[in-house]
Amino acid sequence: MPVQENAFRADPGAPSSNRLGDTDEAPRLPHQSTVRFHRVTSADGTLIEAWHNEAWHRGGDGPVVLLCNGLGTNAYSWPDLLRDDCPVRVISWNHRGVGRSARPSDPDRCGVDAFVEDAIAVMDAAGVESAVLAGWSIGVNTAFELAVRHPQRVKGIFAVAGVPGGTFESMFAPMFVPRALRKPLSITAARTMKAGSPVLTPVARRIPMGPISTTVLRWSGFMMPFARGEHVRRTVREFLTTPVDWYMHLALHSARHLRVSLSKVDVPCAFVGAQFDILASTRDMRTAADRIPGASYVNLFGTHFLTLERPRQITSMLLELCERVEAAA
Repeated sequence: MPVQENAFRADPGAPSSNRLGDTDEAPRLPHQSTVRFHRVTSADGTLIEAWHNEAWHRGGDGPVVLLCNGLGTNAYSWPDLLRDDCPVRVISWNHRGVGRSARPSDPDRCGVDAFVEDAIAVMDAAGVESAVLAGWSIGVNTAFELAVRHPQRVKGIFAVAGVPGGTFESMFAPMFVPRALRKPLSITAARTMKAGSPVLTPVARRIPMGPISTTVLRWSGFMMPFARGEHVRRTVREFLTTPVDWYMHLALHSARHLRVSLSKVDVPCAFVGAQFDILASTRDMRTAADRIPGASYVNLFGTHFLTLERPRQITSMLLELCERVEAAA
C-alpha cells in the first residue's frame, strides 16, 4: 500500500533540498516543471520513491505512461515530461537505493527482476491496470521484461537508447570493441569503480555542477551541446548523490539480465537510437525492431542522452506511439 506523503520538486534549476515531505509549492511560471513524490511498497517490502508529473496530478484524458528510467537516473532526465503543460500523464519511480528509495534488505534484489516488481507496485498504487511503457537505457530492459512477464499490463513500448536485454553486450559498439569483449570490459570497469568508491564517491559529490562543468560535459562528445545547460545541471547534480559503490552494485546486477524473447511481445513498439551512442548499439536496437511485427526504428543525431538533447522530439515520438496504441485498441 502506498504511503501518502506527497511532495514535489519545482523547475529544473531548483535546489535539491525540495525533497520528499516538502509541501510549499512554488508560484507557477510559464512552462514551469513540477514533479511530485510519494512512497509505495514493493513486493519484497522495499519502500520505493515513486513520482508523477503535473499532468498525472491534474488528471484528464491524456495517455498514461509508465516511465522505466535509466539506471540510477532521475525524473529530471526527461525535462519535457515534467512541464506543467505536458500532454502525457507520467508515473515512475527511483531505483532501489537512489533518491529516497530504500535499499532492499536482501542486497541481491536490485536487478531488472526487482525493477519489474517495483514497476508493478507503482502501477498498482496508482490504480493503473495497463499503460504504455517508456524506457531509457536499462529501463528498456525493464520495459520488455515487464511486457513478457505481465503482458496484460502493457499497451505499448517506447524504447529510447536501450536494448531489450543483454545491455552490457551492446556497449561500446561505435568504438569498434568486439562483441565478445564488451561485457567483460564493462563488468571489469564496474567492479573497479565499485572498489574505488571510498575515493570516487567524495570526489563525485564535490564536483561543482555550475556553468563551466555543465558546458564541458555538453561539449565533451559524451553528450551533445544542444542539451540545455540547466537540464543537464539538475540531472547530473541529482545523479551524483548516489554513492558510486551502490550505483556499480546496481549495474553489476543489471548486467545479469539476458536478452528477452521478443516473440512474446505483441504490442506496438517504437525504438529510438542515437547515432553517437556508446552505451547502446544502434545495430542491436534496429535488429530488435526488425524482430517485432510492426515495430518502428528511428536513428537520431545525438548520444545516449537523447531525452536531454532532443526532449521535444522524444515527447512527440512518444505521443505518436500512444496514438498508434489507441488506434490498435
